[in-house]
Amino acid sequence: MRAVRCAAPRLRQFDRRVIENEDLMQTPENFHIRPALVEDVPIILKLIRDLATYERAPDEVTATEEQLREVLFGHRRSAEVLLAFEGESAVGFAVYFYNFSTWLGRAGLYLEDLFVKPEKRGKGYGRALLVELAKIARDRGCGRMEWAVLNWNEPAIKFYQTLGARPMNEWTVFRLTRDEIAKLADAADTAATTDSDRE
Repeated sequence: MRAVRCAAPRLRQFDRRVIENEDLMQTPENFHIRPALVEDVPIILKLIRDLATYERAPDEVTATEEQLREVLFGHRRSAEVLLAFEGESAVGFAVYFYNFSTWLGRAGLYLEDLFVKPEKRGKGYGRALLVELAKIARDRGCGRMEWAVLNWNEPAIKFYQTLGARPMNEWTVFRLTRDEIAKLADAADTAATTDSDRE
């Protein structure tokens, strides 16, 4: 499913419903969420690897701590991270960045990863992370929130639907990998050089 979309009115409705019903999130008192700091990079990378293992692709993670420091905390930040803690132990995270809707004329919040360690599920931590993201999206004037979920991940799909999110079944995601991007760009460069040589 790529992408689940919540338009602005839906987002406000979801945010209000969850915040007014705090009993929906029976989280322990020692649970808290905070923005990640640069010193949290090792924790972030560990959670990324845990997520990849859960998604049956443990060998596909090529990110390094150095790369994460640059893209998350460097001069040109590409994404932001929320970390969820139970006491001093990191139990989950959310990685997000901003996209843009030409139709709405507004930025949207795109949730790249939402992960809670399997042994820590059922305590409201995933919901709490999504509520925190909804607050961020609301406060920053985002027109919508979007994210993707693997088709086989039925528990996640059902969970998202309880929040008011809906699948965008009429959309198909297309992807170019890094190698494919380079191939396409290099072909265009080669063609341009050939054309200039002819002139």
